[in-house]
Amino acid sequence: MDDFYKDGDDPTLPRRNGQVDWESPRSWDAETAVETIARLARYGKAEVPVYAIGADRRVATRPFDVAESPLFVAEGIFAAEIVEECRRRGLLAGAYALRRPRGATFLRRLARDLSEQRKAPRVLLSRGVALLRAEPAVLRRQTGLGAEAARAREVLHRVAALLAAHPHQHP
Repeated sequence: MDDFYKDGDDPTLPRRNGQVDWESPRSWDAETAVETIARLARYGKAEVPVYAIGADRRVATRPFDVAESPLFVAEGIFAAEIVEECRRRGLLAGAYALRRPRGATFLRRLARDLSEQRKAPRVLLSRGVALLRAEPAVLRRQTGLGAEAARAREVLHRVAALLAAHPHQHP
């Protein structure tokens, strides 16, 4: 779901201290994300954006095919923002917010962002510390939007149970 951010020059982007607030759900195109999920659920394939974080914009689209899968997982920091709409449309099998040790999340995020050269290291470090501090509030928000807080292992077990219960299970 991270590829559904709005382009950096979008006039609707939220701002904080004169800078785009990429941590705000309003920096994300929820409507397009839901429509894409609906196409995937209905047709098994859709064109999805390719977002270049360093360029702050979508740079392409790519085909995404889940036609041979009974379920698919949509994940991302703003995924909980669309739980209610996906549930209303009958697109949702489950909604989870990962509950992890904050330090582990910080280190994973920093390692990923540095390896992908998403931004300057100084920016990534300060952003990472801010996200580390905000994580409890983010989890509360996600659960308030309808996601269930669970550890990764619990989520895997629940998804496995959904797959086992599906009549057209594929290996």
